Order: sequence, then C-alpha cells, then structure tokens
Amino acid sequence: MTNIRSCRANDRAAILSIINAAAEAYRGVIPADRWHEPYMRQDELNSEIAAGVTFWGHEDDGALVGVMGMQSVRDVDLIRHAYVLPSNQGRGIGDGLLRYLRQSSTRRMLVGTWDAAEWAIRFYRRHGFELVSPARKTVLLKTYWSVPDRQIDTSVVLANPPDDGAPCFIWAPSNST
Repeated sequence: MTNIRSCRANDRAAILSIINAAAEAYRGVIPADRWHEPYMRQDELNSEIAAGVTFWGHEDDGALVGVMGMQSVRDVDLIRHAYVLPSNQGRGIGDGLLRYLRQSSTRRMLVGTWDAAEWAIRFYRRHGFELVSPARKTVLLKTYWSVPDRQIDTSVVLANPPDDGAPCFIWAPSNST
C-alpha cells in the first residue's frame, strides 16, 4: 500500500511547514543573498500552485511528512519543491515520491537545485538524473523556469533522461505523401 497521494487545498499549511523545515538545510550553504526567512512564504506557495505546480505528498499516520511538486512546462515535466521533514529523512520517502512522479510522466524530467546542495544532487543522480553542462543549464533555466540571473548563477539542472542539448520534444515526420 502506498502512502503517496495528491495534495489538497487544505494541505497548504502542511506543505509550507514541510518546505520551510527541510529548507533549513540550505542555511549557510547557499549564498546568503539567496536565503530568506521563511524560505517560502504562503503567497509564494499559492503562486507556484496557480502556475501549475501539482504537489504530491507522503502521508504517515494521517499527516504529511514529505512533498514533491511536478509542473508541466512546454515539452518537459519539472520536479519542483521536493522536501521531507528532517525527522523523517532517510526513510525512503523522497525516493518513493520521485519514483511515483517519474512513473506518472512520459516526458523528459528536469530538476533545478542549488549548486551547493550536494546532497540534493546526489539524490537525483541516484535516480538516473544527470547534470547538464553549465551552458545548457542557463538555456534550460531561462526556458522552463522564472528565476533571477543570480539564482541561475548558483544553480544546476539535472535531466532524466539525460539531456543531449537537443530540443526536449520528439519530432516525427508525417507519413503523408
């Protein structure tokens, strides 16, 4: 039995609590000018959801303990805001959420994270995501995300399947004569 479910409107406070608790790992790691408290505000979460981020959660004993969002943008699916409560980390919750979202998608998946968040990069690489080149990272971040240049400078992008620099869509010629 899976403990993964779609998050509902009444889960927003729990989603925010999980994100902000787990994001404490970034404090002192990411550039100081990128850190703010809280890490995510309610209006930011609302904006992300309004922009199409769908959150999935792992529930234990009726309470959300981990969340991961997915956002379809153009021809790819973005993994967004993947966090597990610190007291529940190391139990495979993030693994399960990512596996669930990967099985739900037939498109290339991209994830952006801080270049200093080595633990996050290792997590995604364990799941078959590969780092794209710095030049390709900039193109992808400007194409699929809305982030400031300073964040682009301090981020990485990982792709699954690996990104070869080609457009993410698949083109097939028509069979018409």
